[in-house]
Amino acid sequence: MKKLLATLALGLTLGLGLFGTASVATAQTAPAAATAAAAEAKPAEAAATPAAAEAAPAAVPNKGDIAWMMVSTILVIMMVIPGLALFYGGLVRSKNMLSVLMQVMVTFSMVTVLWFIYGYSLAFTEGNAFIGGFDRLFMKGIWDNAAGTFANAATFSKGVVIPEISFAAFQATFAGITCALIVGAFAERIKFSAVLAFMVLWFTFSYLPVAHMVWFWMGPDAYTAKEVVDEMTSKAGLIWQWGALDFAGGTVVHINAAVAGLVGAYMVGKRVGYGREAMAPHSLTLTMVGASLLWVGWFGFNAGSALEANGFAALAFINTLVATAGAVLAWCVGEALMRGKASMLGAASGAVAGLVAITPAAGNVGIGGGLVIGIVAGFACLWGVNGLKKMLGADDSLDVFGVHGVGGIVGALLTGVFNSPALGGPSAVGDWVTVAMVAPDAYSIASEVWSPSRSLT
Repeated sequence: MKKLLATLALGLTLGLGLFGTASVATAQTAPAAATAAAAEAKPAEAAATPAAAEAAPAAVPNKGDIAWMMVSTILVIMMVIPGLALFYGGLVRSKNMLSVLMQVMVTFSMVTVLWFIYGYSLAFTEGNAFIGGFDRLFMKGIWDNAAGTFANAATFSKGVVIPEISFAAFQATFAGITCALIVGAFAERIKFSAVLAFMVLWFTFSYLPVAHMVWFWMGPDAYTAKEVVDEMTSKAGLIWQWGALDFAGGTVVHINAAVAGLVGAYMVGKRVGYGREAMAPHSLTLTMVGASLLWVGWFGFNAGSALEANGFAALAFINTLVATAGAVLAWCVGEALMRGKASMLGAASGAVAGLVAITPAAGNVGIGGGLVIGIVAGFACLWGVNGLKKMLGADDSLDVFGVHGVGGIVGALLTGVFNSPALGGPSAVGDWVTVAMVAPDAYSIASEVWSPSRSLT
């Protein structure tokens, strides 16, 4: 029966993008061809005359925004290689360390190549509510090598763009780290070739559809007048249309990877000797180094998702700092209450739990809300790797679901709570034509919490 359920769950995971059943909605990233789409979005309705439309100057990327996006991309790469690789490598037994390092590095590299061949196009070009098209296959049209000009991608501010090539590179690192995270769920017992084969299939049939549903929209400049709002929204990904909040990918990255990892752990089976032999981490020193690199790199992951070097990037930055610190303390306190003392493994795990939970909330909540989310995540993920893990009965080697699944869900739900202006949050955009925020008296916590809950049912 367990094998049957696991098989059904695997099918659900691989088809997640096609049916929209296990993701949290987002207003995070701009589409790859948002600038071009905006130009096609009935410009005559936004201007009194064609001459007025032509008079509008073309948006020019800001050099500061470009520099920040490139730095953020480098920081996310550092999260994976060496951050995640060392974090996972220290947690396994010494005989399996090199295999885990190899799986993480090659998985990231392979997915990056696939991203630039077809992944970016399927995730970030206009198609339908579930998957994009082939307009950017092999990065076609992203720049004109003869003229030396580059296509632009929208941000979250009207009239503000960044080179699409920088956006594509930034998102490539998200795809790579998501697949690399899954490695930890069935570490120490799977062949290298099987890992690569699984990653190709999962990236194509799960990651790309979910990324499109959650992150693709036409960009703020496409919303030129109230008459085109419904048309532009209908072109967005399904879950973006639902209107839930996810700043930096709590769904596409963490919940998505956690579900895949859990199913993979069921399908591969338990390690030989699991439950009978000691399988303690061989080097908590390396794990601590890896966790520290993850924390530093995560500033690029979260603050870079603002797509601009602005105040919301700074808000995401400070929330990434305070939430993670709060989660470390919460995990240590919980561990001390359970076992009489805290541990280095617990502190490192708490840091990752806080980073995961603040990801969807980073630029969507106030500083106080960020701290609360981190503290709650620390306690919740401690339960996830102990009580919940026993209930599930899976050999999730490095607790991918207990940390990334539980932490991602906690963060997604609490984002809707602490985004409320009454609780110190910035609120959400209620009208993309005027970029007006939802008024405090009109903000509904229940509605915002229901949006991510809806996509998880």
